[in-house]
Amino acid sequence: MYISCIAVDDEPLALDLLKDYILKVPFLNLLKTFNNGMETLDFLKKNQVDLIFLDIQMDDLTGIQLIKVLKQKPLVIFTTAYPNFAIEGYELDIIDYLLKPISFERFVKSIDKVYEKLQTERMLKSEQKEITIANPRDDFFFIKTEFRLEKVNFHDILYIEGMGDYLRVVTTTKRIMTLQSFRRMEEILPHDKFSRVHKSFIVALEKIESIERNRIKIADKLIPISDSYKKCFYDYLEKKKLI
Repeated sequence: MYISCIAVDDEPLALDLLKDYILKVPFLNLLKTFNNGMETLDFLKKNQVDLIFLDIQMDDLTGIQLIKVLKQKPLVIFTTAYPNFAIEGYELDIIDYLLKPISFERFVKSIDKVYEKLQTERMLKSEQKEITIANPRDDFFFIKTEFRLEKVNFHDILYIEGMGDYLRVVTTTKRIMTLQSFRRMEEILPHDKFSRVHKSFIVALEKIESIERNRIKIADKLIPISDSYKKCFYDYLEKKKLI
């Protein structure tokens, strides 16, 4: 993952130090440096940037004023010699506050915060696209695997099992691994045909062969019904007059 960034500081030595630090980090892509807020503002209106290293005290437009006028804000790391701006900075939801003189070790810690935040945000955005939601009249959907979009018919699904960061979708003909959340699966699956019975399992109701001692049997697989899902599951079966 690459992070595009710019650095803004009206002190040449401070700007040179930031540039040197940025170039030492392989995943940082320095687009440009600026020594004033107005040129920075103009650049940000025309270009997409993930991260700004931003000095607070500048003559024409301070760093705080710049952030306040931006409609779409990248992540911001304030760089300043004045600790009294810290509270106002965090009220603007900046990601970190580096006090000059900035050590490389402290710089790296700040970049780690940015990396983790952006990685999480990008994974969530990717997750939003992983399933193409079918028309309610359709009987299939698509799951994004590592290399392709895999078509899955609802009536072919036996159960879905959590496997760490992945889900395994088990059908009558295949098993599909996907980096997908149970929440998204519950949104796309027809509620009258599937039920969550455990933190790690969703089952297809019509594929249940038997239920015994809070265990569901589907195609020789014994699936536990956890206490947290048991009442909801059995209430649903009763409501549908299935038991």
